[in-house]
Amino acid sequence: MIRRRIGISSVIVAMVIATPLTLGAASAPEVRDAGVCIPLIYCPQPTPTPAPTTPSTPTTPTPVLPIDPTIPPVAPVDPQTTPAPAEPVDAPVDAGAPVFTGTPASMGSESLSFTGLKGISIVSVPTADGGSIRALKISADSITIKGFSLTVRPPGGPGLVTTADTMSLQGNVTVYIGSITASSMGGAPLTIGTDTPPPLTDVEPGLLNVSMGLVGSIADLISYSNTDQQIVEAK
Repeated sequence: MIRRRIGISSVIVAMVIATPLTLGAASAPEVRDAGVCIPLIYCPQPTPTPAPTTPSTPTTPTPVLPIDPTIPPVAPVDPQTTPAPAEPVDAPVDAGAPVFTGTPASMGSESLSFTGLKGISIVSVPTADGGSIRALKISADSITIKGFSLTVRPPGGPGLVTTADTMSLQGNVTVYIGSITASSMGGAPLTIGTDTPPPLTDVEPGLLNVSMGLVGSIADLISYSNTDQQIVEAK
């Protein structure tokens, strides 16, 4: 609380010099009788006249319905109770996966199409630091990516950006993904993570406007058309 000094004019001081007053204390009787009002110190107020009371109207009690013994009682809900978190989906180790870096690359494309889509599952793959990460595993006969771009950037360092008109993976294709955001061929938005694998019908025959965290991919043949690579410094 900030206290401020309040200046009082010499006229008011002269009025109260014979009758000292204290802020917050009761005033002298002769001041109360004279009806003197000193701002911020004391202002006598007339004694309020109590208003006549009106007798209250009796209320009619609410009827209580009889309890049906055949209906079981409803247990009260504790507002402090929170639902238990869902158990994460198992991610078994993929014995056929190579060793990947711990930081997924950032991949984007205009479209991504499949042939011979075999399955989508959640697995654990080994990383170069001796650990492992969860990944969404997609297996197919071939995957074609148009408008391909891939940025590989170690934490805090410069990144390598690769672009191509088309990237094609053919023969025993397996792609390991951290997450993916895209649109279905019908235009519906789609977000896929490593919690629950989507049904094949959600991604077949392909996806549009794809953005994903690419852990890695393997195939019998990987080819590019009209490629370009450049080093991009960290910002």
